[in-house]
Amino acid sequence: MNRLTRRMLLACAVSIGAAGFVPASSAQDKLTLRMSTPASDTDQRSVALATVFAPAVADFATYQPHYNGSLIAQGAELEAISSGDLEMSIASAQELATFFPEFSIFATGYVHQSAAHQVAVFNDPLMDPFKKKAEDELGVKLLAVMYLGRRNVNLRQSKEELTVMKPEDLAGVNLRMPGSDAWQFLGKALGANPTPMAFTEIYTALSTGSVDGQDNPLPTVVDAKFYEVTKQVVLTSHLVDLNYIAFSKAVWDKLTPEQQATVQKAADDAAESGRQAQLKKEEDLVSFLREKGLEIYEPDLNAFRTHVQAQYVGSEFAASWPDGVLEKINALGN
Repeated sequence: MNRLTRRMLLACAVSIGAAGFVPASSAQDKLTLRMSTPASDTDQRSVALATVFAPAVADFATYQPHYNGSLIAQGAELEAISSGDLEMSIASAQELATFFPEFSIFATGYVHQSAAHQVAVFNDPLMDPFKKKAEDELGVKLLAVMYLGRRNVNLRQSKEELTVMKPEDLAGVNLRMPGSDAWQFLGKALGANPTPMAFTEIYTALSTGSVDGQDNPLPTVVDAKFYEVTKQVVLTSHLVDLNYIAFSKAVWDKLTPEQQATVQKAADDAAESGRQAQLKKEEDLVSFLREKGLEIYEPDLNAFRTHVQAQYVGSEFAASWPDGVLEKINALGN
């Protein structure tokens, strides 16, 4: 099914879902908000929604989370919201880009500069056309942005053997990156020689020298024990990853203005709680990795950002980006 046909069918589903939604029949009845996510119940995003969002809306809604993709298969949540079969999900920019290619800009290297920059971008008027399209054509209201973390470069060589301050310093470095064209493009844009490889093979490849390094957020470096076979982490922050709290527009439209305000504030507060927890976790992991003997430092982020963005401009990956949006996003980070 091509993207246009898919969007037409979803537009019909949005209308049907809106018409078929029935509000609570009495003041005693509560709306059930089913949340489907592939994340676990201990994930920072899950914890924030369960401990902050759920209590805030409890007067009129029952928050019902379903973890590990147990209700709706990963990748199908947005369609489920569109068809009226789900009230909430946590959606990535990559997922939204399968419906609206322009969302790919928010999943691109060095577009977001920090967790705070993500919030500034999400709340800026530049996001209004993106949000409106998701609402009008998919029936999905994006309530808030959640911080996932920063991907960094993790290398076998010590800093004495290889100090990475600018993209040219990665020349000839075999850097494991996920295998998709978009990830491989980002690896080249960083200045490295990107090497596609299954995640399960990375540890062995690092230990044998089949690759020089890998890129992942710090929690992954620790969880997968890559610190045992590497000597440094370069805090390139080349992808500051995010999710959006996605909410059914049909359900939203049936809420009273007071309830809408409560849901919005609950989502904002949950996102902020998760953001601060994730930032603290990253800070703690820097200390943990240093204790394990790894050298951790920040390169010339300006040089990396300028170089990487220059590779995207004019490429097929940027063809769908609205004119001027990248410049507006960059300006919010200055």
